[in-house]
Amino acid sequence: METMVAGAGPDQQAAWPWGWWLAIALLPPLLALAICHGNDAFHRAAFALKRWLHGRPRARLPPGHMGLPFVGENPALKRYFRRARRPDGYVHDKKRRYGDATGGLYRTHLFGSPAVLVCSPAVNKFVLQSPDSFGVCWPAPDLVGASSILNVDGARHARLRACVVEAVNRPSSLRSIACAIQPRVAAALRTWARKSTVTAAVETKKVTFENICKMFVSMEPSPLTEEMDAWFAGLLGGLRAFPLDLPGTAFRRALRCRRKLSAVFRDELRRRKDAADGGDDLMSALMRTEDEGGRLLSDEEVVDNIVSLVLAGYQSTAAALMWAVYLLAKTPHALAKLRVVEETLRVANVAAMVHRVALKDVEYGGYTIPQGWRVVVWLRSLHTDPNYYDDPLRFNPDRWEKPAKPGTYQVFGGGYRMCAGNMLARLQLIIMLHHLSVGYKWELLNPGAEIVYIPHSYPSDGALIAISEL
Repeated sequence: METMVAGAGPDQQAAWPWGWWLAIALLPPLLALAICHGNDAFHRAAFALKRWLHGRPRARLPPGHMGLPFVGENPALKRYFRRARRPDGYVHDKKRRYGDATGGLYRTHLFGSPAVLVCSPAVNKFVLQSPDSFGVCWPAPDLVGASSILNVDGARHARLRACVVEAVNRPSSLRSIACAIQPRVAAALRTWARKSTVTAAVETKKVTFENICKMFVSMEPSPLTEEMDAWFAGLLGGLRAFPLDLPGTAFRRALRCRRKLSAVFRDELRRRKDAADGGDDLMSALMRTEDEGGRLLSDEEVVDNIVSLVLAGYQSTAAALMWAVYLLAKTPHALAKLRVVEETLRVANVAAMVHRVALKDVEYGGYTIPQGWRVVVWLRSLHTDPNYYDDPLRFNPDRWEKPAKPGTYQVFGGGYRMCAGNMLARLQLIIMLHHLSVGYKWELLNPGAEIVYIPHSYPSDGALIAISEL
């Protein structure tokens, strides 16, 4: 062997370095190919193996791509929301690449797990109204509370939903709430006018948070509620972030905020029990809620639910109010339109998506949604699709002179998990808009401000306005 190598000609010996250089040159593109397509190839191979083992050769995944290993398409989603500031671009890109003939289903990998993105009226309705096939699946269940109404299913969810609806969404409850919050809203607007210049995003959040604290927990404004407001903001930031529990991440901060909020409500719960304070707010209603066997909710269940309900009750409504102030300042002729509430909710798109999980292999439109895969129901795309709304990004209350196409208006979700406080949110919007429109005039100071979409959509200046009494 040594004799053969030693006897090799100079041309043969010179060929070896070129071979190594070729291998080195090919390594980066091959590595990039593996990184870009390895995640998708792995999950497709796992699905093909499962299909073969179960004797289902015709089953197929929806078209799409699952992005990078571990993080999936989260970087792409974040890029559209944060950098490009085109949140609808993510879905538009799917439709452009794979077409509309998919029925609105696309393969992806989001929030740490393989997922199917759904974004058409028919498939959204199918997912939201099929409790036997799809369960709830938040990216970070610990943040919303393991036993909260946002996390539980079946009889537990039905019992909690009935409690919430009875407390804040029945006509009799809404009448009492309207009487309680109207003076607060009127007083807040007078304060705005005295300041002459306010940031709508800040002020709408403040008045909404004070109203929700009063209605849900009988708390008046105080230094503690100001701290709680900041903690709820941190919690919301974590719900929209990648669930990575590392120092410095939004998710880690959200966990800390959740613990602080739970401690506050746990102390309030203990105080009520010690004082035998029945009360007539939402927290008291939760304390009285029983299951079929007469068992009351545990302390942890009450705390989990009140944290989640306060967050859901004020953040989305505050955002919608801010957008109403912003949009009406840009379209003053719309003040006379009573249909402005529905148009505000459509344009605001406060909840861009909801999360489900496939409880079994589900067939739809010729594709299979595998058991255990996340299903991201993209509500926002329905409200910004020109197939359903003419010039969809324009604020136009006149479009509500005729009803929306069936299944295309899902601002409160749909099915058995539709927002239990949807009428309360509408009521708060109506009261604020009534007092604003009959008693005040206002204008945007920076009408060309860019729109930010994370953690939720708002003008970059917070909708800074000049306001005065009529």
